[in-house]
Amino acid sequence: MKANSSIAIALALVGAVASSAAARPRPAGHNKRFESNKTFGLGLELGAPLGVNGKYFLSEGSSHAIDFGFGAESYYFHAQYGFNTYVDYLWHPLSFVSADAFELPLYFGVGGRFWDFHHDDPANNASSYAFGVRVPVGVSFDFNDIPLDAFIQAAFVLDLFVDYDVHTIWPDLDISVGARYWFN
Repeated sequence: MKANSSIAIALALVGAVASSAAARPRPAGHNKRFESNKTFGLGLELGAPLGVNGKYFLSEGSSHAIDFGFGAESYYFHAQYGFNTYVDYLWHPLSFVSADAFELPLYFGVGGRFWDFHHDDPANNASSYAFGVRVPVGVSFDFNDIPLDAFIQAAFVLDLFVDYDVHTIWPDLDISVGARYWFN
């Protein structure tokens, strides 16, 4: 009974927030250059990492954004699992599709990540961490009239491992999909 009440309250709060937010129309005469009509979005990311993703455009109509995510990552070299967090600076140089209902911008960027992980091997259950340089590339399905977007991205990562016994520097490819709700 208590769980059902909590779920009902959470759904009511999401509904209240969702009804008050709306995407702004894009500028008239839009061309292939992408201009955001949103400012801050938060959602879920599936893949690497599995967790929360957010994006903040630096100004209205901007094509520059800060992207961040944090969550679990568990597929890496030698069966490790742990907490991954990242921050990227993104550029949206062009839009593949500029329709009335949506934009399909290409984006790329540069950023960093921190990964704190544990070995899944009982013989070596030590913990380690890595700092990485990320270069994400992706596309976003950005709706014009509703405050939602969806994305798919690949991030090339070069990790520097600390307290790890196999490789000091190791490349990685993080692939993820996600969706965000835009609050303004």
